[in-house]
Amino acid sequence: MAQKVKLPFPKAENKKQREANDEARRKRKNLFIREKRKAYFSHMPVIPVPEQFQMYSKTKKSNVSKKLVKVAQEKLKENHIKLIATGNARRHAAEYARLDRDAIHKRRVAKQTNTFYVEPEAKVVFVIRIRGINGVSPKVRKALQLLRLRQIHNGTFVKVNGASSQILKLVEPYITYGPPNLKTVKELVYKRGYARLGRNRVALTSNTIIHDNLGKLGVHCMEDVIHELYTCGPNFKKVNNFLWPFKLSSPTGGFSNKRIHFAEGGDAGDREHFINRLVRKMN
Repeated sequence: MAQKVKLPFPKAENKKQREANDEARRKRKNLFIREKRKAYFSHMPVIPVPEQFQMYSKTKKSNVSKKLVKVAQEKLKENHIKLIATGNARRHAAEYARLDRDAIHKRRVAKQTNTFYVEPEAKVVFVIRIRGINGVSPKVRKALQLLRLRQIHNGTFVKVNGASSQILKLVEPYITYGPPNLKTVKELVYKRGYARLGRNRVALTSNTIIHDNLGKLGVHCMEDVIHELYTCGPNFKKVNNFLWPFKLSSPTGGFSNKRIHFAEGGDAGDREHFINRLVRKMN
């Protein structure tokens, strides 16, 4: 039986090859780390160090360094949110323009073909309470609480469905409502928008507040909030509950007659697209 002959393996070449592979792997890894740091620090703000930093004690140096790092992290977070908000705002603006073009095209086609174009039913209405608590029955008072209209001249967005339609009919003598347009929603959120954080009413002075509370839902900025409210998006309920009820002022010129329906010359009830005119008087 023939014995197996082991061929000599060039150990030196194998070792050199391994070292070359390791060196190439280290170079690729270092290049990846450098590119990653470069991309990370590209948005990093420049935080000036105090002039007397070298004269500080070790403890004070540590505190100052931690404070500078915290400021840099907050600034980096703001830049990141700003980048996201800019992209989302452009995308929403393009969507609004497309919807307007589609509506104009459908009206033109209906006019050319001598037919009618019926506008789609509103998905969201803006409800304003116009009367106080005098003479309000317990059932109506509970319905107003469900709509989050606990005070006069309070306003909220309500999603239109079977249940909400019945509630609106029940409290119709005490409210007025209608579908808002895009301009009305923007003016309300930017001027009268407040967040409800626990039991606190916090002004929406920064997109960071929205990002920290609604970021996991894909809502990072004011434009995202407006988009969810106007289009009745999938996160409408959470976004609407995140906002404090809008506290409006008395309308310029006052009301004509709160106890009569809008269709009869008063102020109560459904006023359709005329709600936008009233909101501008009260905003």
